Parts: sequence; C-alpha cells; structure tokens
Amino acid sequence: MPQQFRFGDYQQEIGTGHKTVSFNDLKPAPKLDTDGNLISQQEPRIKLNGGEIYNLIRPYLSVRFIGQVKTVVPLAVYLLLFQIIILRQLEADYLIITGGMLAVILGLMFFMEGLKLGLMPFGTVIGSILPRKSPLPLVLLVTLLLGIGVTFAEPAIGALKAAGQNVSVEQAPYLYTLLNEWSGALVMVVGLSVGLAAVLGTLRFLYGWSLKPMIYMALLPLLVLTVAAATDPDLMSVVGLAWDCGAVTTGPVTVPLVLALGVGIASAAGKGDSGLSGFGIVTLASLFPVIGVFLLAFYVSFTLTPAEIIEAAQHASAAATSAPAWYETSPGEEIALGVRAILPLVIFLYLVLKLILREPLKNRGEVFFGIGLTILGMCIFNLGLTYGLSKIGGDVGGLIPAAYTKVDGIEMSPIYIYGVGLALALLFSWALGFGATMAEPALNALGDTTENLTNGVFKKKTLLFSVSLGVACGISAGLAKLIFGFPLYWLIVPTYLLAMLLTFLSTEEYVNVAWDSAGVTTGPITVPLVLAMGLGVGSAMNAVEGFGILCMASIGPIVAVMISGLWARHKAGKQAAAAVKDEPVTQSQEAQALL
Repeated sequence: MPQQFRFGDYQQEIGTGHKTVSFNDLKPAPKLDTDGNLISQQEPRIKLNGGEIYNLIRPYLSVRFIGQVKTVVPLAVYLLLFQIIILRQLEADYLIITGGMLAVILGLMFFMEGLKLGLMPFGTVIGSILPRKSPLPLVLLVTLLLGIGVTFAEPAIGALKAAGQNVSVEQAPYLYTLLNEWSGALVMVVGLSVGLAAVLGTLRFLYGWSLKPMIYMALLPLLVLTVAAATDPDLMSVVGLAWDCGAVTTGPVTVPLVLALGVGIASAAGKGDSGLSGFGIVTLASLFPVIGVFLLAFYVSFTLTPAEIIEAAQHASAAATSAPAWYETSPGEEIALGVRAILPLVIFLYLVLKLILREPLKNRGEVFFGIGLTILGMCIFNLGLTYGLSKIGGDVGGLIPAAYTKVDGIEMSPIYIYGVGLALALLFSWALGFGATMAEPALNALGDTTENLTNGVFKKKTLLFSVSLGVACGISAGLAKLIFGFPLYWLIVPTYLLAMLLTFLSTEEYVNVAWDSAGVTTGPITVPLVLAMGLGVGSAMNAVEGFGILCMASIGPIVAVMISGLWARHKAGKQAAAAVKDEPVTQSQEAQALL
C-alpha cells in the first residue's frame, strides 16, 4: 500500500523553499461589539522584507534567466572558442563583450516577460472583441496600423539601423542613403509592408484562402524586382539589404501580436477552428517587406543621383562639428531607441482599447508593470546589442578571412593554406547555423504543431533536423557569396524558383509549415549576430556590403522542410499501399469473388 506524505513535507525534503506561516499572523485579532458581534476591520497589507521578496521571486526569475542563458551562452562560447582555437586570436575586449552578453540575457528576460504581461493582453482583448464590435474595414485598418507599430518595436530592427555605419557612400551610394538619411523611411516602409501582410493574412483566415496563390503572387514580382535591381550597377548593392529586411520582421513582437488579432478575427467569424489557423501571416510578413524596400530603392534612384548622395554625405560630415546630443551617442542612444520603439505601440493599443472598443483595461497594475518591463528590457537589450552581440559577431566576422587569405592588421594571416582555411570558415558558419537553430525555443513549438497537423506523418524531430540543416546550409551559402564575391541574385533566384516548384508539388499543410519555419529561425539573437558577422566578413574582404546571409538562412529551411515533407508523404503512401496489399482476405470477400 503506498505511503502518503503531506505536500509541505515533500517540498521540504526535495529542497524547495518552504516556510510555514500561521494564518493568525496574517489576520488581525477579531474584535466583538457589546452584543457579541464581530466588528468589521480593515486588513493590514502584508509587509515583506528584502529577503522574503527575494525568496518569492527567485524561482520565478531563475527559470526565465536560465532560459535565455541556454540560448545566448552556448553561441557566445562557440564564437570565442573558434576565435581562440581556430583563428588563434584573443578577444581584447572580452570584459566589454561579457557585460554586453549579460545585458542581452537580462534584456531579453525582462522584454519577453513584459511582452507577456503588458502587450499580449492588449492583443488578446483587441483580437477577441474588435471583430465583434467594429465593421471589417475598421478592423483591417487597425491591423494595418498594428503591423507598422510592431515593426518599430522589434528588437532586431536596431541591428539593421546600425548596419549603415559600415557602408561606404562612394562604393554604394544608394545603400548608404537608405541606411542613413532614409533609415526612418526604410523602417516605415518595412512596417507598412508588415501591416499589409497582416491584413492579407487576416483576410485569408476569414475566407479560408489557400496560401499557395499568395506565395506565387508575391514571389513573381519579387524575383522580377530582384533581377532588375541586380542588373543595375548602382542598385546592385541594395539586393542583399532588401532580402535581409524580410528576416528582421518576424520576431517576438510581430508574430504573437498580429497573430492574436488575426486568429481573433477568424474565430469571431466562426473560422478559427481550422488546423491551419495562424499560419501564413509570418510568410507574407517576410516577403512583403522585400518588395517594399525594392520599391523604395527604385524611388530613391529616380529622385537622387549617386553624385548628389555623395555630395550630401560629405556636407553632412563636414557640418558635424558640434558635440552630438546625449541621445545620439551610446548609451543614451540605445535607451532613447528602446523607449521610442515601445511607447508609441503601447499608446496606439491603449487608444484602440479605450476609444474604439470602449473596454476597461483589466489588471491595470499588472499590465503597466509589464509595459515597464518591456521598455526596460528593450533598453538593456539595445545596450547588449551594441556591446555584446554586434561586437562579437563583427569581431569574429572580421577575423574569418584570416583563415585563408591575407588580412590587414593580422600578422599571421593566412593562418592555414587556402583550401583548409576556406573549409574551416564554411564549416564554422554551417555549425553556427545548425546549433543556433536547434536551440531556438520557438522551433520546438512549431515541431509539436506540425506533428499534430500532419497526424504524425511529419515527426517533430524531422522538422527540427530539416529546419536546422536548411539554416546551416543557407548561412554557409551566404558566407560563400561574400568570400567569392559573386552576385547574391545567383543564389536567390534559383532557390526561390525551386521553392515555388516544391510549393506546387506539396500539400497545403506542408506549404504552411515550411514557409512559416523561416520566420521561426530569425529571432532577436540570430539576426544581429549573423548580420554583424556578415558585415565583418564583408569589411575584411573589402566588399561593398555584407548583406545576404540572413535571407539565405530563411530560404534554406523552406526548401529543406518541403523536400522532407514530400519524402514523408511518399513513405506514408508506400506504407499505406503495403498495408492494403497485405490485408488478409475474409471469407465473405472470398465468397463475393466466387459469385
């Protein structure tokens, strides 16, 4: 017979923090009036000292802190070991980078917790109530504006803005002006594109449209714009930026908030019970920004000549004699960017809730606490991005070419003979992509969804391996583009044509999973790290720009997952056919055959 234990004794035995408090210590002593009735009393607020507060929040924070440590630390250790053991270079600023990586961990911990407590309640309430209280045009307008707002709030968008500091205006004038003078317009266009993608994805939820035609309609003009820009000597450098912009838009802010609204609209219309509900917005939100950036680049090329851009940049450089304001230099700049990224989005969501829905904000204290955590986390993350992720990525990227070629400032370069050094560089990028993707928490959630959606035909471990392999091969291909200097569209056009063919051959379930898997792999850690590494390699190789690795990391898993899906479907078909063939014949079937 099993022995029974009190739960408190069990907690004490396993080492869980446990303290017994008498209920009498929490309530005031009862008082009676002259008739013997209890007198109602105001209960005093429970007061905790510092140690008690720490014991309460320690288990809560440790889980979230360790979760971010598991994502960030292995990548940082891998990069440092590669730099020390393979490239034989010590990191001079290791204390700054260590502090920066700690800031990344703390920033993401606060940001993700604040997102759950402060911003996600807005998305859930608006997504469930707005479709029932407002006409469809107003709902779609709110969706469009939300798409713009969440783009500014994405942590990885700061890495895109910082990339403009490393571009030479003489070598790539249009790329330079898009990342500097036109950087605000660039982010606005990306946000507008995400908003349009959210509107179209919401309509897809509502009317049950297939994702395949939408992919064809987005890709065909996109490939035409890519070839047109790639064949123009002045716009060739913009191709990598445009495609990489699609990778920075599907992060931890955009996906949950826009999805909550889209699925809420579909549920209000009675269309939210489909297994494919929630898929598609991530795909469109990664394709539409590429079109938007190309259109902006063509507009800038029609209004400004390269000579005018170079002259304006020289005048701006000559005029910059006064000391910059506190919010224009680090660390003030990172703090100001963090506040500007989150606060407008919060104000917009609050105005929608109060003016359009006229709904009260429930759990105000908790929500405002979450908003404060989100802003604090964004500011800390921006600091970590500057001094941690971007710095270590740029340092390692700048040293990678020293493995196989002569690099200025590195006396022992090339460290290895050309073939060995080149193989080590490509193997390093492959392992970085594979390991970082396997550690991505969102990928595990997608794996569970995929296995349920395909009734177990496409296993979770198959998806994890396929996506990680695709990202690894994509990053290696992007690095090879920087090393050998061939045009990016040589990689983009064939791979996306292959993706279109595989989309045509695959079923709707596999298409949805494959195209959305690209967004799962480009999180707030991967994007800045890979972007900084690519820019570092490009700078060391004296390349015009270092973009393109991110977009190849996005197309890789799309192709890999659809190929795996076709193979899984083929094996399931063979097993079904074999089962039918081997099924024993019953007596009634024999009699029917004789008749």
